[in-house]
Amino acid sequence: MLREDLVTRVTALRVHPVKATAPVTVDEAIVELSGLRDDRRWAVIDVDGRRLNATTHDRLLTVTATPDASGALTLTRPGDDALTVPRPIGGRTIAVDVSRLASMVDAGDLAATWFSRVLDQPVRLAWQDDPSRRVISPDHGGTGDDPLSLADTGPILLTTRASLDQLNSWIAEEQAESAMSMQRFRPNVVVDGDLDAFVEDAWRTIRIGEVGYRFAEHCDRCVVTTIDPVTLVRGREPIRTLARHRRWDGKTWFGIRIVPMTTGTIAVGDEVLGTCHT
Repeated sequence: MLREDLVTRVTALRVHPVKATAPVTVDEAIVELSGLRDDRRWAVIDVDGRRLNATTHDRLLTVTATPDASGALTLTRPGDDALTVPRPIGGRTIAVDVSRLASMVDAGDLAATWFSRVLDQPVRLAWQDDPSRRVISPDHGGTGDDPLSLADTGPILLTTRASLDQLNSWIAEEQAESAMSMQRFRPNVVVDGDLDAFVEDAWRTIRIGEVGYRFAEHCDRCVVTTIDPVTLVRGREPIRTLARHRRWDGKTWFGIRIVPMTTGTIAVGDEVLGTCHT
């Protein structure tokens, strides 16, 4: 039996070109099978080839990497000079310690110097040249050949405003904490409408505009959500409240990861239809 939930609309689209850096808000995005174009195709790598994250290197959250039509990135950060980094097609390959990915393409010495100064340690910026070389793990909803960007486990993260409003209501009831911004959860697609909180938990197929997706998994939340993305101040929310209301299998949950079944373009204002298989 199929049940179609209420139609809602896209209210925000965001890409994070360099993994763990600030989001770039866009009006429309090209959907590829590996995720939104320009989303999480670059990463900062340490001397041991490990991909750095915001939990251990929160200054990454202060960096904005803005892509242009050629695929080049312009790196900006308050107080630092901007740097434009071309896509390193045909560049030097370096070994990386990234799940299901053995190598990436180095972005050059200027980018390495820029990020090394930001993080106060030697690092390299690297580019994922071919998402088909990294697939979604079957443990996270993969079918064995789904291409994946440098996102943790799934290509696109979707959240709803109704769920954030419910979370903030719970927080306000239990302690005098500031409301959580959606930016803490780093979604690609935010939707709003006349929806119940956490209705997205039950969606198994989704249509955004003319592009179809399938549900991959619920999104478990880590401590990076407890870092204010602007001030970098750390706290206990939203994990504390999620643990009281949204905890199962030993984890806390907010949002869903979805996999494109087709390609195309989506835009702010597009209708979103989630279907539950019951």
